[in-house]
Amino acid sequence: MSEERLQKVMAGAGVASRRASEKMIEAGRVSVNGRVVTEMGVKVDLSKDKVMVDGKPLRTSDRHVYVKVHKPKGMLSDIGGRTDGRPTVADLLPPGVGRVFPVGRLDLNSEGLVLLTDDGELAHRLTHPRYEHPKTYFVLIDTFPGEEALNRLRNGVELETGRTAPAQVEVVDSPPAGLILDEGYRRGTWLRIVLREGKKRQIRHMIGAVDLFLHRLVRWSIGPLTLAQLPPSQSAHLAKGELASLRDMAESKRKTRGTGRSSRSAPRRR
Repeated sequence: MSEERLQKVMAGAGVASRRASEKMIEAGRVSVNGRVVTEMGVKVDLSKDKVMVDGKPLRTSDRHVYVKVHKPKGMLSDIGGRTDGRPTVADLLPPGVGRVFPVGRLDLNSEGLVLLTDDGELAHRLTHPRYEHPKTYFVLIDTFPGEEALNRLRNGVELETGRTAPAQVEVVDSPPAGLILDEGYRRGTWLRIVLREGKKRQIRHMIGAVDLFLHRLVRWSIGPLTLAQLPPSQSAHLAKGELASLRDMAESKRKTRGTGRSSRSAPRRR
């Protein structure tokens, strides 16, 4: 086994995502061969180095877990930390699932697809901004939007966190037939929005910036992975085909980045 960066090894072992692993290192929760490590750049080889996380030995696993959850409104998509008594997506996991973490979160009042896994390397490739993987949302707003509002959403909106990247935005008659909606508000206009970035509460802020009122926000897909036929508050292990499609997308983006080309240079569909 060759040496790899400590945070990548931790992610691969299912401790947390790569960025979360970096925070654990900075917090002094990780030691290598008896020495606490707090800086980035340290490389380890688990065949000869002893890595401890929170005082427990780091062990790798040849098999990873991949579960998709249909998160309902009012449920936390994060796992760990303070919940203040609120339910989390961990409550929806199938029996026997060990430690996993969400690949991209949804806010408390949003619904839809949450992917949970202990595969930190795949999680990194799916969430890091440089890979620009598409995520599709169906958004119910109060009224039919004008062309000016639609164009602003498509071309980028100025937010406190900066200007949003161009997005695919279109008015649709309804969400896809495979999306099983929870009880809730149904009147208004549905928008289909595809993002390739993930600022905090981005769609809510975008809709507010163009003076529209948002009733519901549902994440339908992460790349090729969708919620098709998965009822609210239910979960399912990924089928082989679903996992293969996700890996193919992640690998193709990695190769594109390796050639020095960015997906931003490709023409965007509106």
